Amino acid sequence: MLSFLPRIRVAYDDPAAVAKMAGALAAGFRRLDPEGSREVIVLGIGTDRSTGDSLGPLVGSKLAERGRGPRVLGTLDNPVHATNLLDHLRTLGNSSSRPLVVAVDASLGQRDSIGLITVAEGPLRPGAGVHKELPSVGDLHGTGVVNVAGYMDYMVLQNTRLSLVMRMAERIAAAVLVAWETYYAARPEVAPALLSPQEASC
Repeated sequence: MLSFLPRIRVAYDDPAAVAKMAGALAAGFRRLDPEGSREVIVLGIGTDRSTGDSLGPLVGSKLAERGRGPRVLGTLDNPVHATNLLDHLRTLGNSSSRPLVVAVDASLGQRDSIGLITVAEGPLRPGAGVHKELPSVGDLHGTGVVNVAGYMDYMVLQNTRLSLVMRMAERIAAAVLVAWETYYAARPEVAPALLSPQEASC
């Protein structure tokens, strides 16, 4: 698939990180679904059994806790990982609504890339960083470099700092929610869905 949305890379601690990622995601929503008829699903890939690999489920949990926003698959309580990913992909593939999937996963990279988050159009390859052969997934994707690639990648993921992964997850979740709200804000017929029950009753 050709990527028409510019790939962005931003440091998680950049003060403008959320705005930059949200802008890229909202542009992707508009380009891939100009009529706003597709359900947006965030697919957080990873497992709570490994600190470094928990980025996707952490993003999913943080979005689910908001009580509003896009549908989420993959949380700390119900992770989407190597053993059940195919089942989830079959379910998504059989959906008549052709959901717009935003896949989120952790990655490994160079030492000077740790903490960088990439947002781009097209699918990601989950498990590539630890040499797993899994199908590509996502219309848009976000990946975060949580540690150094190289020798014994599984051990590297296990020994990744939780504080780093938590901060990256917070930024990604915030960006997704801002982008989703921006995407729907111009559509009065769906704007009420952006409100939490408390806000809607005010």
